[in-house]
Amino acid sequence: MEILGIVVSFASALILAFLTLDLYRRHQQHKGTRPHLLFWAIGLGMFGVASLCDGILRLTWSELAFIGWYLFGAILNAAWIGEGTLFLLVRKKWVIATAIVLALASILTFAILLSTPLNAEAYRAGIPITDQYQNILPKDALVRRATPFFNIYGTLTLVGGALYSGYLFYRKRILPNRVLGNVLIAAGALAVAGAGILNRFGLGSFHSFAQLTFAVLMYVGFVLASKPAAVQENETPPQTSPAAAK
Repeated sequence: MEILGIVVSFASALILAFLTLDLYRRHQQHKGTRPHLLFWAIGLGMFGVASLCDGILRLTWSELAFIGWYLFGAILNAAWIGEGTLFLLVRKKWVIATAIVLALASILTFAILLSTPLNAEAYRAGIPITDQYQNILPKDALVRRATPFFNIYGTLTLVGGALYSGYLFYRKRILPNRVLGNVLIAAGALAVAGAGILNRFGLGSFHSFAQLTFAVLMYVGFVLASKPAAVQENETPPQTSPAAAK
């Protein structure tokens, strides 16, 4: 199981790297007019780094890998992906303020994590880091208190985005692709959240499989949610003026 877990961790990192580059390419193609693609790319990239660090930590101890795994895998990724969903669904200027707050909070959390002393002696090779990180990170570490805020924000924006899209489709019968896309995005996030619950019962080996599931579901959801709305069959075609008809 451990060898398979190592392979899945590195495979997830590779898949997420390709998906991150594809989302960034799509963002560039639209000349920056779709910022949600950029936030999704950043979020996927964070998960890719976390998967890579997870694979390294299954083999040997690395303080840098632990910081990367905890920062990008346990704290920031869901919030940044959720921010992308917020930019997709809400076209208000105040959304920019939430992105600024998120960026500043992320930098502050990174600084706090860097200053947190780690108990490297508690590390054991061959054991998933999800099953031993609590012994490495001090129980009273300030960064532990910051983690729930990012996760709650990410969950609210992801699940809230799926519910809001469903409401729009139900009310106006439009944007079915966005509804399905956001449902898949939320499902991907819940797959990782479910793995987090398993971690508490000592089943951290499943975390890598959950990340791989996340990679597939999330990317398909991103592509679907980003497609332009199709013209409805019952939509009345635009009327042509007599002058234009001539």
